[in-house]
Amino acid sequence: MNIESLYYFSELAKDLHITRTAERIHISQQTLSNHIMRLEEYYGVKLLNRHPKLSLTYAGEFVLRYAQQLIRNNENLQDILADIKHAKRGLIAFGASTLRMNSCLPYILPIFTEKYPLVEVDLTEATTDILEKIILAGDLDLAISLSHKNNPNLIRQHMMRDQVYLCITDSLLKKTFHHESEKIKKKSLQGANLVDFAQLSFCILKNHLGQTIQNCFRDAGFIPKKYMTSQYIQIATAIGSKGIAAFFATRTSLINQKDNFIEPVNAFPLIGKDGPIIQDVQLIQHKDRYLTKPCLYFKELLLQYGEEIESLDIEELTK
Repeated sequence: MNIESLYYFSELAKDLHITRTAERIHISQQTLSNHIMRLEEYYGVKLLNRHPKLSLTYAGEFVLRYAQQLIRNNENLQDILADIKHAKRGLIAFGASTLRMNSCLPYILPIFTEKYPLVEVDLTEATTDILEKIILAGDLDLAISLSHKNNPNLIRQHMMRDQVYLCITDSLLKKTFHHESEKIKKKSLQGANLVDFAQLSFCILKNHLGQTIQNCFRDAGFIPKKYMTSQYIQIATAIGSKGIAAFFATRTSLINQKDNFIEPVNAFPLIGKDGPIIQDVQLIQHKDRYLTKPCLYFKELLLQYGEEIESLDIEELTK
């Protein structure tokens, strides 16, 4: 059975006359009859009553409905494939953490949708380790990653450098250091010495970035006073920005939540023993993954977003 035979059957059902149908669709009567016979052999039932005149059998009525639906679906499929061929339709499977999704998608999706309104973007929110596994399984086109593990099946492309900051509100700084607050602020603008802030309580992160920050505390020679702990940088930022405790945030998270700040937040670059703490944010894809034109445009917008984030003045954003 093939769709061609079903098409000829549905055309014959319009006339219920072999000669007229054959002439109308420009094939021989024998060819038309052969297609009908193939269908009857395939399904194992009679589709037509031949006497006293041509008519559909009960089974033929059901096959006709099936044939008409299948033909419509095939016509739709042809249209869709034509759109895909010309990059009008498609699907992009994209993965990132919740933080990265919240920061980049409001920027790029309106621009992307304006050019490709019929292309669907399917989102997967997960950690870097999980996203890399999904990429390797072939279930994502692109993902944002913080990992630097070598894998010959992955293509990595630099997206942006995401600086990590020690963040303290103006009110907490003044409450803690009084008349020394401006001196501490000026001293820390180029890089925070954690020892200078040892008397503060901190919102501690329980994730990969949190481990890096704990190493900074260890190198500074003291154990921080914990106000709260969370694996989510968004929660630490939301609480710390209320002037309750010091917190750590990336450039991306500060930009993402700056509109919720009720007072100025001082963002001091966090410095480790080897220099500033910076997350190298990357775009990853499987080396064998074919990226459609819409997907390549989506990737281009992500890279543009990364460049724009790096160029923003963090001091202006936190005032």
